[in-house]
Amino acid sequence: MAAVHVIDHPLILHKLTLMRKADTSTAKFRSLLREISLLMAYEVTRDLPLTTETIQTPMATMEAPVLAPEKKLVIVSIMRAGQGILDGILELIPSARVGHIGLYRDPKTLNVIEYYFKVPHVMEDRDVIVVDPMIATGHTAIAAVDQVKRAAPRSLRFLCLLAAPEGISEFQAAHPDVPLYTAAIDDKLDAHGYILPGLGDAGDRLFGTR
Repeated sequence: MAAVHVIDHPLILHKLTLMRKADTSTAKFRSLLREISLLMAYEVTRDLPLTTETIQTPMATMEAPVLAPEKKLVIVSIMRAGQGILDGILELIPSARVGHIGLYRDPKTLNVIEYYFKVPHVMEDRDVIVVDPMIATGHTAIAAVDQVKRAAPRSLRFLCLLAAPEGISEFQAAHPDVPLYTAAIDDKLDAHGYILPGLGDAGDRLFGTR
C-alpha cells in the first residue's frame, strides 16, 4: 500500500493554523492556501529526476543539474477548491500542464457527481499530481483518481491540505498504489461528513461563497 506523507514543516503548520481560524478573511485565506501549496510542492516533487547540462558561469564551465526533460508533469485540480492549490504549484513549476475535474458532493447523500473532465490529450508519458484541499469522506478523491487512471498516466499521486482518518482509509482501500501527501490528519468526520476540527468548506472560504 502506498504511503501517506504528512508534510509537517513549521511554516506550513503555522499558515494552516491561520487558515483554520473562523475570522480569517477570504483574501487572507486565498493567500495562505497559495503559500502553503507552494511549500508542499517542494515535498511532493522531491523525487523528480535530474540530468545535467553544460553551462557557462561567470567563472567557469560546469555540468549543472536540471530537471530531466522527459519528466512531463500534469497538475489536475478538483474544481473548484483545488484551484487554490493549483495556483501555488504553478508559481513553482510554471511549465506544468493542467487538467481539471469538476466534482461535487451531494450534501444529502454524500454521493459524488461529476460535471466536467479535461486533461492533456496524451497522458501515458506524464506524471500526475491530483490536488484538492480536503479528503473528508474520500469519495471525491477516489472518483477523481478513478477518472485520471483511465487516461493511463505514467505515475499518480494525490496532494491535499487536510485529511480525515476515515477518508484516508477509504482512499487507500480504493487506490492502494497512489501516494497521499497532506499537511495534517485531523480527528474525525462529523455527522455531515465535514472534517473536525477542520477549517470549514474550503471552496466557500476560498471564493467567499456559501
